[in-house]
Amino acid sequence: MTVETKMALTEQDVRSFSANMNEADWMAEFRADALAKVEQLPMPTPDKTKIDKWNFTEFPTHAVESSTYASLADLPAEAKELVGDDQKNIYVQHNNTPAFISLSADLKAQGVVLTDIFTASREHADLLKKYYMTDGVKVDEHRLTALHAALMNGGVFVYVPKNVEVAEPLQVLFLHDDAQASLFNHVIVVADANSTVTYVENYLSTVEEAAGQANIISEVFAGDNSKIVYGAVDVLAKGFTTYVNRRGVTGANARIEWALGLMNDSDTISENITHLVGNGSSSDLKTVVVGRGSQKQNFTSEIVHWGLDTDGFILKHGVMKESASSIFNGIGRIAKGATRSNAVQESRVLMLSEKARGDANPILLIDEDDVTAGHAASVGRVDPLQLFYLMSRGISKQEAERLVIHGFLAPVVSKLPIEGVKKQLTEVIERKVR
Repeated sequence: MTVETKMALTEQDVRSFSANMNEADWMAEFRADALAKVEQLPMPTPDKTKIDKWNFTEFPTHAVESSTYASLADLPAEAKELVGDDQKNIYVQHNNTPAFISLSADLKAQGVVLTDIFTASREHADLLKKYYMTDGVKVDEHRLTALHAALMNGGVFVYVPKNVEVAEPLQVLFLHDDAQASLFNHVIVVADANSTVTYVENYLSTVEEAAGQANIISEVFAGDNSKIVYGAVDVLAKGFTTYVNRRGVTGANARIEWALGLMNDSDTISENITHLVGNGSSSDLKTVVVGRGSQKQNFTSEIVHWGLDTDGFILKHGVMKESASSIFNGIGRIAKGATRSNAVQESRVLMLSEKARGDANPILLIDEDDVTAGHAASVGRVDPLQLFYLMSRGISKQEAERLVIHGFLAPVVSKLPIEGVKKQLTEVIERKVR
């Protein structure tokens, strides 16, 4: 079955938007080429989830103009809670508007780049063109990637030069407080050879229900002997139809660690794929999900082993309540020639009601003999023995269940490197499972 995209925007519209954002000319051409491909490409086909009736393309407006902030003190209270008092390296996007940026003089002197995607197209054109939808996510993978490339209306570019260690986390906050706004954000994080960086992003909706779309792509590149820690907490409002694609690529002996708290109230398709290209490279992916209401979600986590001696670990824990349903696809893929690689994954789902549904699908695709691989998956209710143990010590059933859930999700929550973000995820989990 085909899906009508009903595109309301023309080539002239995307070129005009590019000009209004003062993008480099090459980005306008990139957008126009992508728009021409949208109708020709098929929709993605997430395993076990039918999306033919999902609305990915109709929205009130392509972009809204929002206020900027003179300082972090001007942020709304909910946003301010996520930012540390001494956070020097931060970018804030207010709906579709670059609203605040701060980068320490020391990091600037070392050549570190933290800037909005529009500015990057002008001031760092050669670097951005090298990484923007080339070796990570391709424009023509399917209709939603082409749509994203044409309509991109926000995002951030992070670049860490060779031999630079960024000691403190770089933080990015995407604040959504306009129900009409759509988020076509593009994030690129690059750690060049022998460098390290920790990047933490927050998606925060403060409206009860959204009328727009969220089509979000992140591309993460770890050069030889580099390390990237990528933490994220997504809290997008009900009403969005959300497509999120986070992609990683590693060089030799490089490492990417993912710690993702996926707390959207919207119907969501989420992909997280890391390509271990360089010999000796590794990736560790930890994800927690809480679904509620009548949400439908599909999460695909995949680590692809191309190089020799690569190591991949996937850990996903999900909690479903009310009539929410989620599919958890975990894929460890070892290509021919990826000798001595190791692919391990674990997916566990807790269901808190009779109508909740969770499906954990561990998949190993192995095309090489000299490897190790393993997987574990479980779907079930809260263990009554755990509840009994806690209740026998005077704890109420509701409180006992809450403690079990927090313990179940703790492996990812504890990995987030900024205390405000860790606190946010804990509070969101508390609110959603209450």
